[in-house]
Formats: sequence, structure tokens, C-alpha cells
Amino acid sequence: MKAIIPVAGAGTRLRPHTYTQPKPLIPVAGKTIISYIIEQLTDVGINEFIFVIGYLGEKIKLYIEKEYPQIQKQFVSQESREGSAHAIWTARDAIGDTKEAFIVFGDTIIDVDLNIFLEEEHSCLGTKKVNDPREFGVVELGKDGFVKKVVEKPNIPKSNMALVGLYKIKNVQLLLSEIAKNINNEQRSHGEFHLTDAIMGMIENGAKFKTVNVNNWFDCGKKEILLETNAMLLDKEGYASSNLPPFDNSIIIHPVSIGPNCTIKNSIVGPHVTIGNNTIINRSVVKESIIGSYASIDEVVLKNSLVGSDAAIKGLSQSLNIGDNTEIDFS
Repeated sequence: MKAIIPVAGAGTRLRPHTYTQPKPLIPVAGKTIISYIIEQLTDVGINEFIFVIGYLGEKIKLYIEKEYPQIQKQFVSQESREGSAHAIWTARDAIGDTKEAFIVFGDTIIDVDLNIFLEEEHSCLGTKKVNDPREFGVVELGKDGFVKKVVEKPNIPKSNMALVGLYKIKNVQLLLSEIAKNINNEQRSHGEFHLTDAIMGMIENGAKFKTVNVNNWFDCGKKEILLETNAMLLDKEGYASSNLPPFDNSIIIHPVSIGPNCTIKNSIVGPHVTIGNNTIINRSVVKESIIGSYASIDEVVLKNSLVGSDAAIKGLSQSLNIGDNTEIDFS
């Protein structure tokens, strides 16, 4: 079984960070978003990956090649972003004669046992009940327990079961056929070619889909959700740093994730802070924040902040959203 991971989005809701850093490479609780996805799939034995790249795709390609040399991987470029189904269609040659595949959107972290998907004999859709389903693909179940309808962002939802961006497809060729039909007929929803429409076509052609309710689902598309996800994961066992080296005249309030080769002096760090590699923090207080690699923080009080790699901040007490390669001096 292959895994298809679309990661071509521009991540506009996380700007300025995504001007220079693709969203899948933003760190959360010590790992990049794409690392959570790859490792979750490899843990259940999936080792063949197709990445649909686009915006800043070369950075994603270089990162995956460096960090995951052991997996089989292909990179397909999506030149024009016309929806989730269009991303899969872009990878049609790489999919080849694949019978079964996982499709996982590359900007979400999903807490679920993928073995449940693997053990199910039918195709599966990952779902989670939400308060307002109008912004999501929505699933309606029939009396027999199978999916009877999927709708993209309905004005009047008939269900609160939202699609979370995780699919197991048993008949990949039928999916491609339905996508091709929609593209050839210019059948779009909300201006794009969505997987929901192609899956609905599969259902109308007799394909059976079951749903799997996920434990948690983190759509890391906004600063607030990214920070919330960071805190929730750090609170779980196995995500926070342990056996940290001593830092000069500093207090570390766990849970935190601190990368190697960091210098922290005369500071208070934590709780719920992720810090990348080779970052310097001096005479500062940092909590509930994500700080990138090679950043410099001096005489700063930060809370609920997202600071990119190679950023430098001095003399500030604010909540910030600072992109990569930024230098700010408030002294």
C-alpha cells in the first residue's frame, strides 16, 4: 500500500512564516508536521510515499530526503493548485497500478490508530464530530452504517461528522476515474476539484466506505491552533524533552521541547514551549510559544508567540507572530 501526501498548499493563514517556510516543516512539540505524518504511517508498515509538492516544494523535498532516507519516495509537482482531488490527479502516473492507498493531507496532525484503517475490509474516511461542520467536508451515514453521502462545506449540514483529511482507498483506479470525470466536466465545488466529489462518485458506483472516528485532529493552519496543538502534544507522554543539560541561571518549567545546541541564560522558559536547534535565549521569559532554530531572543517577555527560524528579537514584551529571517530590535 502506498501513501499519497499532498503538501502543495501555500499556507496563507500562517503568514509571514510561510513566505519562507512551508507549513509542513513548521515545528510542533519538537517535530515538524510532516514528520508526525510520515512516522505514523511507517509505524504501521507503510514505506512507499508519493508527495505532491508545490509552493516551496524543494525545501520539503530536501528535508524528507535528509531525514527519511530509508523510505521509498516520489515527488510530484502540482503546478496549479485546484483542490485536493486535483492534487491526487497530478500524481496519477506515480500511482500507476496501485490498488490501495492512504491519502493524508500534509498540514494536519491526527491522533488515531491507523491499524483500525488497515484492518477494515472496506475503504475508510477519518472523521471527527465538530460544532460547526459548514467549513468542512461532511459525512452522512446510512442505516446500514456505510457512508451514503459526502458533501464539501454544505450550507445546511445534515451531519456534524467532519472529514479530517485521512482516507484509505481500496480502489484507487476508480477514484482516479471519478476525478478524471469531474475534471473533464469542470465539476467543481467552491471553485475547486475536491476529493469529496470524487468519493461521492465512487459511492454512486457501488464503492463501500466506512468511517473511523479519530481521537484528536489538529488542523495546523492558524497560529492559535498551532500553539494549542503544541501545548496538547507536550502534555502527552513522550513528546517533551527529558534529560536536558543544565542552563546557566535559568528555570525550565516543563513540559518543553528544546533542540540541541541551544544556549539559555538568565531566563525562564516554559511551560509549553518548543525551541528549535542552536537558538540563544538570554534574560527572557518565554511561555506557551514556538521558537524556530538559530533564533536569538534577548530581554524579551513572550507568551502565545510564534517566532520563525533565524529571527532576532531584543527588548520586547508582546505577543508576536514573527516570520523567518526577521530581525527586530526594540531596545
